[in-house]
Amino acid sequence: MKRKMNEHIDLRHNNIGKSTENKENTENSGMNDREESEISAYSATPENTSEDLEGNVEASDSVVSAVRVIEEKLAEMQDKYIRLSAEFDNYRKRTLREKMDMSKYAGENLLLGIIPLMDDFERGLKHMDTSTDCMALKDGIDIIYGKFSDFLKQNGIKEIESLNSNFNVDLHEAVAKVPVEEDKKGKVVDVVQKGYYLQDKVLRFAKVVVGE
Repeated sequence: MKRKMNEHIDLRHNNIGKSTENKENTENSGMNDREESEISAYSATPENTSEDLEGNVEASDSVVSAVRVIEEKLAEMQDKYIRLSAEFDNYRKRTLREKMDMSKYAGENLLLGIIPLMDDFERGLKHMDTSTDCMALKDGIDIIYGKFSDFLKQNGIKEIESLNSNFNVDLHEAVAKVPVEEDKKGKVVDVVQKGYYLQDKVLRFAKVVVGE
């Protein structure tokens, strides 16, 4: 019986040993599987790295291309700005020069119209020294006066009709007041200096004497 118990104990030891061995083999097999997976993954990494590098290179090239396009557009806009700035500066200088010339020579046409009247006056003065015909001299002065009056009208200047009209502070400047009949009170009874319009604007007020 003692021998049977020993055999039974030996059998248990053998079973335990086999179980431990199987467990170790299983663990070793699992470790081998993990190592193979890691090796497989490691072996696939260079290909993935290569693809990633190629993608990064393509992305970098596209960024560089976009930056180059933006730089070209910026350079073009800067060139346009410089050209427009130069053109505007030239325009400003030209208009300023034209304004200066306009203000400097604004009366050119007016003076060209007056010069012939000056010629007429000079001829009249020469005839005064030698002529004895007073009527001829008077006629000559009347002609010059008519020309000058027409010249003023052509340039928009006309006389303010003041005599016997009601006194108007917008047209007249009273230099004196005199007693008059009842129907002439508040009216212009004499014109000391004529007034003139330039178009619709009062160029010079008429100096008048007003009845009271």
